[in-house]
Amino acid sequence: MSTNRNTTIRDRHRRIIARNKPPCAWAHCLYPGIPIDYDAGPDDPLSYVVDHRIPLNKGGSDTLDNKDPFHRACNRAKSDHLPDEEPPGGIRIHVTKRTW
Repeated sequence: MSTNRNTTIRDRHRRIIARNKPPCAWAHCLYPGIPIDYDAGPDDPLSYVVDHRIPLNKGGSDTLDNKDPFHRACNRAKSDHLPDEEPPGGIRIHVTKRTW
């Protein structure tokens, strides 16, 4: 099942969440005590991303109150699991390189 996402709303939510530079919201953060780097590029594992607290494929909404800040690496490891849930088989780290 695919969910249509509005990029204008996505970008607005990212700006709102980033205002106070909050810490990573994942209970199993890979970098506890290390702040999210809000200025880092997209390949940096400490860079800022926003993820859904309750994944869309588990019935979550694409609203601001269902979004949290994460380190990029934590978001990749969390995948589509709930924030306080450790993924089955332990934490997996995915590293990808993209050229835009």
